[in-house]
Amino acid sequence: MNTTLIDPRTGRERGTAPVARENEVRSAVEAARAALPGWRGLTPRERSRRLERLAALVEEHADAYAAREAAGTGKPDSETTGEVAQVADLFRFYASAVRAQSAPAAGRLVDGHESWVRWEPLGVVGVVVPWNYPLMMAAWRCAPALAAGNTVVAKPAETTPDTLQLLTEHAAEALGPAVLGVLPGDRRTGRLLVEADVDMVAFTGSAAAGADVAARAAGRRVSLELGGNAPALVLPDAPDDTWAQLARACTYNAGQSCAAPARVITLRENYEQTVEQLAAAARDCLAGQDFGPLNNPDQLARYDGIVKASAAGRNFAADIAPRPGEENGFWRPARILADLPADDPAVLEEVFGPLLTVQWAEDPEAALALADFVPQALAASVWTRDLTTGLDLAGRLDAGETWLNCHLVQTAELPHGGRGASGHGTDLSTLALPEYQRPKTITARLTRGR
Repeated sequence: MNTTLIDPRTGRERGTAPVARENEVRSAVEAARAALPGWRGLTPRERSRRLERLAALVEEHADAYAAREAAGTGKPDSETTGEVAQVADLFRFYASAVRAQSAPAAGRLVDGHESWVRWEPLGVVGVVVPWNYPLMMAAWRCAPALAAGNTVVAKPAETTPDTLQLLTEHAAEALGPAVLGVLPGDRRTGRLLVEADVDMVAFTGSAAAGADVAARAAGRRVSLELGGNAPALVLPDAPDDTWAQLARACTYNAGQSCAAPARVITLRENYEQTVEQLAAAARDCLAGQDFGPLNNPDQLARYDGIVKASAAGRNFAADIAPRPGEENGFWRPARILADLPADDPAVLEEVFGPLLTVQWAEDPEAALALADFVPQALAASVWTRDLTTGLDLAGRLDAGETWLNCHLVQTAELPHGGRGASGHGTDLSTLALPEYQRPKTITARLTRGR
């Protein structure tokens, strides 16, 4: 059984991919289970060396990864090349991080006894990743899981299997057979993997799908990153480049990022300036030239439905500039919606497209309340020249990650994770390693031998 793959830049077929079912899922999980003793039995140093080799292979074949990523997502070179480099860096980061772990407690903590804590891998981890960052989201999940000593079976999104398939080929060479396996397929494939004999599920996707994953996991550990609807609080003294920065951040990857700015919230006194400046900045971001298309027909229909249902009083849309032959791709322009009711669907729902809504509040306290009005709590930003006010608001926002005078600035060293409807769990940083481990306390009674 195969599924048809579509190039989102053209809207035309670009090939096919297999769809895994019960037999393939069972075989992949059994292979990962068989590979587990050898992989977890390696010393951290040896696992580190092999992960370093995988990072080197990603770099050596960077052009192939970028080409596959572009084929599945339509991203321009300016995005794909940077993301491939981040993936290699992420494997290198966890290759080092796993060697620097420390136990929470050790020593003679009970009289006459010596105790210590071992961090042990969970076993086989099922990873399900979305189509917006097919390679990078896979690395966010797989790199710490592998570094911690687990084997992994990963299921890419139906529309973007390309780069994860290549990564597993290089993983077989660098890490060993079946240490990282791949199961291309559709939603049913993902459900089969979640219900299979895996010890943990790491899922990135929608809130509805996350709830289904948690139910199917039936008590096993689950790490969920379920999207966002990020506010950007823009105060009257915001830096001059605020508008350009927000326009670029909301159009990166065509706005198909869980942490992308989505809801700009200003004060009444700078509302008109914000609307005008954002509209002007959006006009300088051209779909087809500066950013890519939406990923698939379903996302296109969802996005169009939200825009159509919006009661925005003002709707500013930029131009699109597809290249010859790409006129029928899934392009949507950078868009600014203003004068909206508080319960507008473009405000309440995660739009997942190159769109910013603009709202106003009477004062910073009211702006903070408006920012926290939606159930998602993944990311947010504050824009002001007043460092004291900015840090105070950033600290009080209900979000797992906040920025001051920037947005979407991330690195392997800093954790990323949601709250509320945005899920739970930690990606990135050394804090992600315990997601894929469990502690074991060992206590020995000290006796004198004869």
